[in-house]
Amino acid sequence: VLSSRKKMMKKDEERRDRNPYVHLEKSAVLQEARNFNAVPINVRACIITLTKILSLIFQGETFQSREATDTFFAMTKLFQEKNVPLRRMLYLCIKAFSAISDDVMMVTSSLTKDITGKNERFKGPAIRALCTITDKSTIQSVERLLKQAIVSRTLSLSSSALVSSLHLLTNGQDVVRRWVNEVQQAETNNTHMAQYHALGLLYHIKQKDRLSVEKLVAQQIRRSGPRSPYAHCLLIRYASDVLNEEDDTDMAQTIFSFLDNSLRNKNEMVVYEAARAIVNIRGVSSRQIAPAVSVLQLFLSSPRPVLRFAAVRTLNRLSISHPNALKSCVLDMENLITDSNRSVATLAITTLLKTGTESSVDRLMKQISSFMHEITDEFKIVVVEAIRALCLKFPQKYPILMNFLSTNLRDEGGYEYKKAIVKTISSIVENISEAKEAGLGHLCEYIEDCEFPSLLTSVLNLLGNQGPTTTHPNHYIRFIYNRLILENPLVRAAAVEALQKFGQQCESLRESVMVLFNRCLLDSDDEVRDRIIFALESLDSGAAAEIENLPTLNIGALEQSLQSYLDGDADTAFVIDAIPPEVVEEEEEQDKDIAELAQSIRNRGIDVRLETEKRLHEIEELKSCGTLFKSSDPVYITEKETEYVVKAAKHMFLEYIVFEFSIKNTLQDQVLEKVQVAMEGGSQEIDEDDIILIPAEKIACNETCYSYVAFPHDCSEGTQDFEARLDFHVRDFDPDSEELDAESYEDTYSLENVKLALSDYVLPVPKTNFAAAWAAFESKSEMEDTFAMDAWESIEVGVLELTKFFGISPCEKSNIIPSDATRHSLFLSGEFVGGFPFLIQAKFAFDGSVSMELCVRSENEDVCQLVLDALS
Repeated sequence: VLSSRKKMMKKDEERRDRNPYVHLEKSAVLQEARNFNAVPINVRACIITLTKILSLIFQGETFQSREATDTFFAMTKLFQEKNVPLRRMLYLCIKAFSAISDDVMMVTSSLTKDITGKNERFKGPAIRALCTITDKSTIQSVERLLKQAIVSRTLSLSSSALVSSLHLLTNGQDVVRRWVNEVQQAETNNTHMAQYHALGLLYHIKQKDRLSVEKLVAQQIRRSGPRSPYAHCLLIRYASDVLNEEDDTDMAQTIFSFLDNSLRNKNEMVVYEAARAIVNIRGVSSRQIAPAVSVLQLFLSSPRPVLRFAAVRTLNRLSISHPNALKSCVLDMENLITDSNRSVATLAITTLLKTGTESSVDRLMKQISSFMHEITDEFKIVVVEAIRALCLKFPQKYPILMNFLSTNLRDEGGYEYKKAIVKTISSIVENISEAKEAGLGHLCEYIEDCEFPSLLTSVLNLLGNQGPTTTHPNHYIRFIYNRLILENPLVRAAAVEALQKFGQQCESLRESVMVLFNRCLLDSDDEVRDRIIFALESLDSGAAAEIENLPTLNIGALEQSLQSYLDGDADTAFVIDAIPPEVVEEEEEQDKDIAELAQSIRNRGIDVRLETEKRLHEIEELKSCGTLFKSSDPVYITEKETEYVVKAAKHMFLEYIVFEFSIKNTLQDQVLEKVQVAMEGGSQEIDEDDIILIPAEKIACNETCYSYVAFPHDCSEGTQDFEARLDFHVRDFDPDSEELDAESYEDTYSLENVKLALSDYVLPVPKTNFAAAWAAFESKSEMEDTFAMDAWESIEVGVLELTKFFGISPCEKSNIIPSDATRHSLFLSGEFVGGFPFLIQAKFAFDGSVSMELCVRSENEDVCQLVLDALS
């Protein structure tokens, strides 16, 4: 008996788990729709039939227009029955048929009767159905009815009208914008849901007018916020949006005070929303977020899992920008490590990883390894991203972190999770030289069983870039070759590129790589075969090697030349040397100026510095300047649309600085003569006999000529600012008769100041191994200082500004910063004019503002002091 009872219970459970509406046939359901015409109406049968019709629609079944119209006509007869469940199913079907039936508007009168009737349970669903079938042509006829429903004291009717009005507004019914008074009246409704819906509709009505939104938020704040906790949360979100866009200090202070007061609300939902809004304010300080952090800390010990999860997730995001503000929460988050909710435990551990010390890493990694298999991929990705930031923060901990990543890389997981692990290992390999071989080894093992082609190509590209620089590059050849013979064409093409890089950079492996390529010459895919042939030619110093060394070609010219070659008699080989190189032309500039000249020199593969030095030495007065050290790109010192357009370029010689001014005359009725630039100011003393002035003798309309100013430089002065003006003689010119006035008169034209910066004295000198170069300078002069850079909003801005200030390139990709990094080191290498190399190591820290510790090493003590003084 007990056994048979268990079988019956199991069958009942299986029956309940089955969906009875999965395998419906449309024709059978349409036959059942005849039940709607029965007299009397069978309520139960009609409800089942309506349910089947809705199931067919939402399963994607297509109804022909005639079928939908006939079924809809039959459904309208059900308005005769007052049964509430039947009527509500009827409303749902009306909304579903509004998009497929042509005569759905015929039920407007029936719906209006239900809205104005005495049955309260019909009114809300009826008004939602009515707004669904209403379009621009009929909105006017139901406007009065909707406005009355909005101000109704009946909760279901008012809320339904407000939500339906919001749908009408989003669908382009601008008539809703005229109902502001009614919506504001509904906002005074004592029911929480009506206040919530009314505030949301008011915001969407005024959304496109920034001042109206600010006024709405200010009015709500003056009333101490709505009584509805849902509306209060909505107001907090609107206020925080205004605060992030507001420049008015008084308004910002008012909103921040409102958010701070909301932290003391009785409702936990409102308190959390206010805390989340405060910590997400752009540019907020650690002192301002302290009350919000205290509230979130209390939530960490809440018995409700949802509050613990919300608090730890918010603190996890906050740990990126304000790690020091979370020190008081460490003990509470330690207690969450063993939380029964694994999502909470995962977020707690990742937050501790971001804010903890180096000594706690081993313990936290051991704890999180114990339940990684119990959490979803979404939270696994959070853990992996935290590990990437942690490894860059504590590079010496890479062995345990790399071991954790490799273990999880071999476990089961989806594409996004595996992609996050591969990205993290790649970041570690590129930024920590000691971890390079270990990381590449783990990735080689992974690609043996990887099922995602995009990850395979990503790993192969990394192997091609990093593998040849390791101590044993031959270890990776086998793994790449396996991909060349076992994978799909996309991966095989990537493998060819990777092997080619090994052959190009490792002389000892070149013959072996060429042997492997020869084995694959009969590959089934044409692109792979082409890549292999090209690689073989390149490694054998054939034509392919010459093509790789060519400058970037003009694509349009290449396409045109190829088309002409194919259209003609192709008796001779195509000559690629005839294709012009790609030239970046300056906007709105047609004459050949200094920048275009330099670009054309680069495209011809000539040393720009030597060519510029040769060009300047052709001028007799500048032959005595000596060897050129560095040239800067030209910059405008006038507006581009003025009558005289002037650009300045600086050429730093070992002893002289030469200012080259490109001057263009745009006036058609003037000819300029004896044009020169006068410079005044600067902090160094210059003897007039040492100044070299070279004027432009004559500049006609639309002509560009050059004027030069040169004098001995004093690099110890650092940054200097010079006032500049254009001095010239003017002769009037008649463009119609082409007559030039015999007399001339003097005139001047003010120019923007010309700055001589520290970057003009410095030449970039890249270092492939910065650590070794830094160690080699250990016995040289060294100076360091700490700077508080409040003007920099983030570490990314600091790295960009510092690199631009010194005018040199970063080493070892140290300008690449992880998105969640609060600590970063930047390595710079350069040579000061006179042949004095120097190295810079800048350590950034972000805690609400950027602070920087700068250390300079050089053979010359004066260079170290000059760098620090210039930055100060």
